[in-house]
Amino acid sequence: MRIAFLVNHFPVLSQTFVLNQITGLLERGHEIVIYAKSPGRQPVVHREVERYRLLERTVYYGTAAERVPKNKLMRLAKAAGIIAQYFPKRPIPILNALNVFEFGKRALSLDIFYKTAPFLGANEYDIVHCHFGPNGNLAALLKTVGAIKGKIVTTFHGEAEYTGEKRYKKGFAPLFEHGDLIMPMSEREKAALIRLGCSPRKIVVHRMGIDLARFPFVPRQPRENGEVHVLTIARLVEKKGVEYSIRAVANLLKRYPYITYKIVGDGPLRPEMADLIEKLGVGERVNLLGWRQREEVVELFRWGDILLAPSVTSQDGDREGIPVVLMEAMAQGLPVISTWHAGIPELVQDGQSGFLVPERNADALAEKLEHLVKHPDSWSAMGKAGREYVERHHDIDKLNDRLMQLYRRLLDGDLP
Repeated sequence: MRIAFLVNHFPVLSQTFVLNQITGLLERGHEIVIYAKSPGRQPVVHREVERYRLLERTVYYGTAAERVPKNKLMRLAKAAGIIAQYFPKRPIPILNALNVFEFGKRALSLDIFYKTAPFLGANEYDIVHCHFGPNGNLAALLKTVGAIKGKIVTTFHGEAEYTGEKRYKKGFAPLFEHGDLIMPMSEREKAALIRLGCSPRKIVVHRMGIDLARFPFVPRQPRENGEVHVLTIARLVEKKGVEYSIRAVANLLKRYPYITYKIVGDGPLRPEMADLIEKLGVGERVNLLGWRQREEVVELFRWGDILLAPSVTSQDGDREGIPVVLMEAMAQGLPVISTWHAGIPELVQDGQSGFLVPERNADALAEKLEHLVKHPDSWSAMGKAGREYVERHHDIDKLNDRLMQLYRRLLDGDLP
């Protein structure tokens, strides 16, 4: 199959779920092209990017600000050059993008044209797989004007559950009409998509997965010196809730000074988190490590005893899907503490593989963390339960096989 992936940025260290799908499909002999607005911002990338030569398969089409001149004359002049280049080979998508009867002001302003232009050189694909709903919307538009051909598959990662659902109901209408398969990661998000107006017939829940061979199970045992290693791996953005885990650990350090807490990740809130650590006076025991490659992350999982993933709904309504880091930690046998947030309760079995607490509640996080610190004998059983659940439901090999079956059914007309 010829498969195009449409993503925001690539490569991105935190989006191993995209990388796992792409490499899995390449290993199955399929031809892959990746369309991204821009490269990721991290200075390091996963080794698979080089191993599979993924940058050679990537087309960067730029952000709207980069593509579209603000000056109207410059905008017209640039459009004329693009039309002269592509019109002999691709007249239909160009004419469609300029159709004022279909698109009104969006055609007159050249908005539709400039969204279409980066894809005028695209080939035909069997599948166009979009990660995140807005990229599915773009693919639906491109298919409508004739710039791309192929079945449109869109994976949602929690964005359908934004609290401001009204602003998305109209926005996702093109995708719901022209998209062929919508794949949320959880039953909860499936329900949100139906509320937004997507036909249930087009929806198939398809969960994210991990390469279990990379995350071997290691039973957790208490250390003779009493040290407890706590770990968080997350982008430092509001919805990851890292502020609350820092406060929870700082609270416990007053009574359990042998806890060490390492936070792996980076993002716009890093200065704020560093200030909070300094303000709470816990810098000797709470460390911000920045981003690490996948191999280093695996070593940190081996170092850790407990994983904290205190996800929250951000002020603008942004939410998680199901954090892949929870799957990775559970696969390696770590008990986890997370929140009653989005699809997380569909992964973490409260009281069995870890604990769930309300969002934005540092005291509740501290209470559950203290329980695990005081009862290290429970770590092994919780870790085993987590590993077994991930093996059953989040094995990337099984999920990639299922994804191929869904693609084939879509192409054969069996879906939706």
